[in-house]
Amino acid sequence: MASIERTAYPRFKRTFTRVELQQVYTPTLEEIKLARTVARGEIPVFSFLLLLKTFQRLGYFPRMTEIPKTIVNHIASRLGLADDLEPLIAETTLYKYHQGIREYLGVSPYSQVARQIVIKSIYQAAQVKDNPADLINVAIAELINQRYELPAFSTLDRIIRRIRTSINRWFFRRVFHQLTPEELQCLERLLTTDSQTYRSPYNDLKQFPKSPTLSHLRSLLAHLTWLQSLGNVEQLLKNIPPLKIQHFAAEAKALDVSEMQDLLPPKRYTLVLSLIHQSLIQAKDNLANMFLKRLNTIHKRGKEELERLREQHRDKTENLVAAFTDVLQMLSGESEETQTPKRLKNLLQSHGGVSQLLEDCEAVISYSGNNYLPLLWKFYRSHRRILFGIIQALELESTSQNQSLIEAINFLLAHEDRRSEWIKASVELSFASELWQRTVLAQKEGQLVYLRRHFEVCVFSYLAAELKSGDLCIKGSGTFADYREQLLPWSKCEPMVADYCSELGLAQTASGFVTDLRSWLTETADKVDKGYPNNGMVVINETGEPVLKKIPGKGQSASVKALEALIKRQLPERNLIDILYNVEHWINWTRHFGPLSGSDPKIEKATERYLLATFAYGCNLGAFQAARHMRGAVTPRMLSFINRRHIDVDKLNQALKDIINVDNRLALPKLWGDSKIAAADGTKFDLYEENLFAEYHIRYGGYGGIAYHHVSDCYVALFSHFIPCGVWEAIYIIEGLLQNTSDIQPDTVHADTQGQSTPVFALAHLLGIKLMPRIRHWKDLKFFRPNKEVQYKHIDSLFNDAINWDLIETHWQDLLRVVLSIKAGKISSSVLLRKLGNYSRKNRLYQAFRELGRVIRTVFLLQYISEKELREQITAATNKVEDYHRFSKWFFFGGEGIIATNEPEQQQKLIKYNDLVANAVIFQNVVDLTHILRDLTREGYPLTRADVAALSPYLTRHIKRFGDYWLDWEITPGGLDVQQELKLLG
Repeated sequence: MASIERTAYPRFKRTFTRVELQQVYTPTLEEIKLARTVARGEIPVFSFLLLLKTFQRLGYFPRMTEIPKTIVNHIASRLGLADDLEPLIAETTLYKYHQGIREYLGVSPYSQVARQIVIKSIYQAAQVKDNPADLINVAIAELINQRYELPAFSTLDRIIRRIRTSINRWFFRRVFHQLTPEELQCLERLLTTDSQTYRSPYNDLKQFPKSPTLSHLRSLLAHLTWLQSLGNVEQLLKNIPPLKIQHFAAEAKALDVSEMQDLLPPKRYTLVLSLIHQSLIQAKDNLANMFLKRLNTIHKRGKEELERLREQHRDKTENLVAAFTDVLQMLSGESEETQTPKRLKNLLQSHGGVSQLLEDCEAVISYSGNNYLPLLWKFYRSHRRILFGIIQALELESTSQNQSLIEAINFLLAHEDRRSEWIKASVELSFASELWQRTVLAQKEGQLVYLRRHFEVCVFSYLAAELKSGDLCIKGSGTFADYREQLLPWSKCEPMVADYCSELGLAQTASGFVTDLRSWLTETADKVDKGYPNNGMVVINETGEPVLKKIPGKGQSASVKALEALIKRQLPERNLIDILYNVEHWINWTRHFGPLSGSDPKIEKATERYLLATFAYGCNLGAFQAARHMRGAVTPRMLSFINRRHIDVDKLNQALKDIINVDNRLALPKLWGDSKIAAADGTKFDLYEENLFAEYHIRYGGYGGIAYHHVSDCYVALFSHFIPCGVWEAIYIIEGLLQNTSDIQPDTVHADTQGQSTPVFALAHLLGIKLMPRIRHWKDLKFFRPNKEVQYKHIDSLFNDAINWDLIETHWQDLLRVVLSIKAGKISSSVLLRKLGNYSRKNRLYQAFRELGRVIRTVFLLQYISEKELREQITAATNKVEDYHRFSKWFFFGGEGIIATNEPEQQQKLIKYNDLVANAVIFQNVVDLTHILRDLTREGYPLTRADVAALSPYLTRHIKRFGDYWLDWEITPGGLDVQQELKLLG
């Protein structure tokens, strides 16, 4: 049976706040009047209203014995009745009450018609979705939309199990019947365990990449070749929707060989093929990423070699300068010209002789510029064979009409076995820079030729560059797929334009959009120019450079310090395990955890073990170390099993969402912010070097990855990514807001320098997000004029070029198509920005985004230098996210803070686990702070709004991290009722 806890099926909560009781369960005068019309007497009216208010909340009629006593007492008190009054309805009267309530609310009873509606909606959804909870939610939404009463949960569960099983069996049988005997044998060999190594090839399907060394690059290419040899998987799965394939692959990944053998052959082979399909996609992405890293290393070593040669030739340079100085001095003082040649020869001889000086001149001239390109071959040649293997294994395609690089790659493959110094120049080098062309091209016997070695390095270098920018794509990959195919066609976008633009306040035509942008930029620049004389915080010096005066710090008032000291003394000492248990009792966030099948967990004490697993992994203790301190409550194997089979990234996100939503309903966080502002920033976590994800970070020092967090102005963490150190963080700033599905939906995001670029500014604007980062070297950025002719009296020196409005207007349709595709979930903003974050002269879409971003960023920079309050807001928000990093890492105390796993998915999960622990502590601290503040007000303590707003829930001194970890299920926390406004002064 599917777990009711993981669905949207309405049910009574464990606890109720006074505000909820007041808003949801208080009968109105009209409802009381209706009750007295239908029923006669105090108890019948009371019973009718109980049914009415619970039906309004649930959508079905519960048994009277199931209605919580809290609701019964609340409605009784509203009617002026005794608290101990028991509702009572005769069976003959119950039908009449039900009919009256349905008619009043305009709801039809669940019937055969409603059942057919459920079957149809589930059948359609089950074609692409697989999780039973998702299918039940579809049925519930459709019944509510059609104004039908909800049936019992077991009724929906039976329908869904039957339809889901039927559809999946149809998929399984269809795949199975396509398999040839040879393919069946191949798949069966994957599931055969070797008697000596106790391993099977099936484990290799779950292989994740190691560090980007040359030997690991060879291993990864061999892995891809092996996967491709397993047959035409894409053809076998072509009738299964992508989301289904992903679910089947996730299920297969969670099972070991023995568990796979327990499945019926059709399902077993379909799951294996789905895992192969996803492994192929991942292998191509990993191979491309490793290829990019190796090319980057080759170029890095070439630059280092140039610096080494420059250092090596420094003595030669100094000798040449000394020789030239002596020659000039001699010539300037020589009177007898007949002696000059002889003396000159002797002088040059003293510096090494003419031949040696000429040789030194050639050496110095060779490396006097920044052209390190001729030096790359030295580092490339060890990679040559494997790089040719990569372009043969990957299907490369151009995403534009320009095919010059593809033609060069094909030409390169045709001459792979050539060993001559040169090859005839028979393909264009239009994709290459002038410096590369000078390095590659040469003349031989009157013909234009390519220096073969430099030509090879040039082609592979531009292959890497165009994969980054999206000008080239890899067929059948994920990250490097053709993003154009993921976009909605304009025919589907066009009907959505009017509503979308109206919602965001954007013009609905290209000309109107550009007109509004031009006016916005013009008005902002004029306003800043006119206000400059009265703006005492910004000064433009004689060189035209703007200088911002430092805003003096406000410091902490004595009253805030006194209040914090008082709170610290009164905060109750708490254990981390107890905090997780308390928050689970109030919110029931573990309801999202469970088997991939969506069924109820079959393990004993499931909730307790979910809490222990969250603690073990959220604190980075791991299964073995955590179990040692849990008094035998759980074994390491059970903790590992729960983490592997019952908890994934999506479920952790859902649990985080529950905590965020309830925290957003509390009263205290409303004093810290309005939930409309978020800050994004990254913090480094150490990793072992033996994985593709780990990279050395200059700013942080050491190898690791970046936990990139979005933190609300109410202090709670909204979303997180775990990303490589080398990636530009800005590409994830928008994706974090889009993937955040909680009730807190910020429209303004602050970040640091890494959180911005012109394409990011553009995309944020089109998505209705105000990007306002703290940019380190902001004065080095260009300000763009509305047009070339405009001049400003005070701030003219800030501006450089003018905006190309024609480019934006021409590609307005393309810009909207991208944004609407992102909103529809067809493409992620991080994938798109990864392409648009790299310069492309071919991609006009990139150029349009960059031009729009120049407008938005110029407006922001003008606001930034002219508005002191904006700078203070940005500083305060970014300080909060930095404080959150320190706070969350305080709980990540196990394993010396090093993420010990090399598996990317598990790395993501550890960051999510840590966020879950941190948010739970924030929630507990808010509850404790609220109780303390209420007690202080009752005692007459003069609490002011300003002092309470200066508090933070990032408190840890009262929390115990070490010792034995034990859950006492006999002790339950009190009810959660912290929505009532605090009585504050000021």
